[in-house]
Amino acid sequence: MSSRILVIGGVATGPKAAARLRRLNPDAEITVVERQELISYAGCGMPYYIEDIIKNYGDLLGGDIIRDTEYFKHQKGFTVLDRTEAKKINRDKKTVTVEDLRTGEIEELSYDKLVLATGASPFVPRMEGTDLNGVYRLYNPQQAKAIKKHVEKDCGKVVVVGGGLIGIETCGAFVAQSCKTTVVEMMPTLVPNLLDAEMSLLLENYLRSRGVNVVKGSPVAMITGDGEGSVAGVETADGRVVEADLVIIAIGVRPNTELAVEAGLELGPTRAIAVDEYLRTSDPDIYAGGDCVECTHILTGEKVYAPLGSTANKHGRVIGDNIAGFETKFPGVCGTAVFRVLDWNCGTTGLTEEKARSLGYDVVTVITPRYDFASYIPGSEYTIIKLIADRGSCKVLGCQVVGPGEGIKRIDVIATALKFGSNLKGVADIDLGYAPAYSTAIDAIAHAANVARNKVQGIAHGVTPTELKEKLDSGEDFVLLDIRRREEYREYSFKDPRTVNIPLDELEERLDELPGDREVIPFCVIGVRAYIAERRLRALGYENVRFLDGCLTAWPFPDYLK
Repeated sequence: MSSRILVIGGVATGPKAAARLRRLNPDAEITVVERQELISYAGCGMPYYIEDIIKNYGDLLGGDIIRDTEYFKHQKGFTVLDRTEAKKINRDKKTVTVEDLRTGEIEELSYDKLVLATGASPFVPRMEGTDLNGVYRLYNPQQAKAIKKHVEKDCGKVVVVGGGLIGIETCGAFVAQSCKTTVVEMMPTLVPNLLDAEMSLLLENYLRSRGVNVVKGSPVAMITGDGEGSVAGVETADGRVVEADLVIIAIGVRPNTELAVEAGLELGPTRAIAVDEYLRTSDPDIYAGGDCVECTHILTGEKVYAPLGSTANKHGRVIGDNIAGFETKFPGVCGTAVFRVLDWNCGTTGLTEEKARSLGYDVVTVITPRYDFASYIPGSEYTIIKLIADRGSCKVLGCQVVGPGEGIKRIDVIATALKFGSNLKGVADIDLGYAPAYSTAIDAIAHAANVARNKVQGIAHGVTPTELKEKLDSGEDFVLLDIRRREEYREYSFKDPRTVNIPLDELEERLDELPGDREVIPFCVIGVRAYIAERRLRALGYENVRFLDGCLTAWPFPDYLK
């Protein structure tokens, strides 16, 4: 068992690996090198601190327990050299050259096994204005503290550059602080790597309803100044100008691979450090984990870059095991990511529909709005679920959720299903916990799986919101059947003249209003009545009937409604 273990990086993977290794090998000499003064902080909590959900800055650093070098020495049993930067790895001599950033002193540290946990850095594009006062990158607690101080002093106009996961979380934090907030995303949709377009539009509509200005489809070309060194706004490549007192650059991170590259270690196709299933690099005496490495996607086998705090901590445990002599594999990831923005819970796992189709799957999808627990219990809210599966095998491929309800535990169910290769029936049959305060009798995710099974079996036929929009835009001749009660119809519905209101309990007696030679698309609020209408109409001889997936609750194009 190795005796000298050197760890470069002291935020997530590094301390986790060191702590695990100390528990397994009490005799090892373990040293963690970290260039910052802050160690093992709660980086994922920074948006909540800006939002003022976390009141105390110290809570990001361990709360009542001060996680300084003395804490790790006496409580965790290993040495931490803070404000110490690793400068060079000599693989032949098995040494790392480090610099004490306080004194400038240079030292060589020897190792038997080395762990690279160098993390990632925020990507800052090459453009004018990134050095202006009021321009920030949210990458450590000190930055979060500076941003919050800026907001408390002058919470005026904020621009978040980047509509990915971190950008949207941060955007919500500023809205909660009553800032006039704009998010700028270069792609046509928000969080494009996590949500399919229809689900992304639902999130966008919610943000707009909360006062967020959403600017899409063009990157920021420059950050403008006021002539006195402070930020004044941003300008997109297509000429749109947005004023700002504060700008957050949140367009992703890049793995810190400089040390690895200089040492001759291999990078993977994502340009992160390549590791095997034991998290060994191309040098068997050097391990790596966290945001500096790439992972394997368990569904596709592809190498992916998935920087997440959860993955980083798992990596640390696996590395600790393997250095201690316990052969432990890291199985890979399935792309699970969850986030909260204001009152909405959003998440994804597995493949998006777009990705699944690009891989050649014959995809079946459902969009199902459901309450998170019994509607008669105060506090219940809806969550909109999109479930993706392979039509031929019924294998579950992915899931997305958006909405105010508790959708995240449904994401966790599907992440588990993906891990074990479950099909739709397997998901529907899981013995999930039920009580009215926690779930509906048939849980929302089981309901989604059952709807997908109905589609595969030819019992149900759906038209997606995007498909219906295309039909409406093209002028196609069909009937859009509002199956709700008259008072519901009068409150709101589609404004298209092809819309007909026939309440479900009047359907059979008003069949003469539904021509048999045209497609009929029933819709209601969440889909139950629309599906019943489809089944009744097909039983009555109507062959071309499909209900609207997700119905009005999940309709993402508000301009089509009156």
